[in-house]
Amino acid sequence: MLVIKLPIRYEGSKGEKVMYTLFDSGATFSCINADLIEDIEKPVKLRHPKEVATASEGHYVKINSAVRLDFYIDDLQLSDEFMVVPGLSEEAILGVTTLQKWRIKLDFEHDTVIVDPKIAKFILKDLK
Repeated sequence: MLVIKLPIRYEGSKGEKVMYTLFDSGATFSCINADLIEDIEKPVKLRHPKEVATASEGHYVKINSAVRLDFYIDDLQLSDEFMVVPGLSEEAILGVTTLQKWRIKLDFEHDTVIVDPKIAKFILKDLK
């Protein structure tokens, strides 16, 4: 199995932290380890907790909260929601919803990721 794991800087309202992040096109959601989030952002309780399957057959994890974080790839500021997962084996995981949202490409040959700077620009338009 091909894996890309890189140090990524995350920012929240309380601070910032660099975490080794697994880029996982098999994970639906982006996730962050519950033990590492308190210094960065205050988790927001989900109105309806999610029970999600893990890579282990028949094993499920209940997710009760999430956070919105900025993160940086190649000095480009990106942002998304991360599920706060107790007992997560990784520090952070970027899942397929985040990868698709920002059109992040995984380059397994060079163990890197590619983000088009044009996609990473925040644009506000008047929709009249």
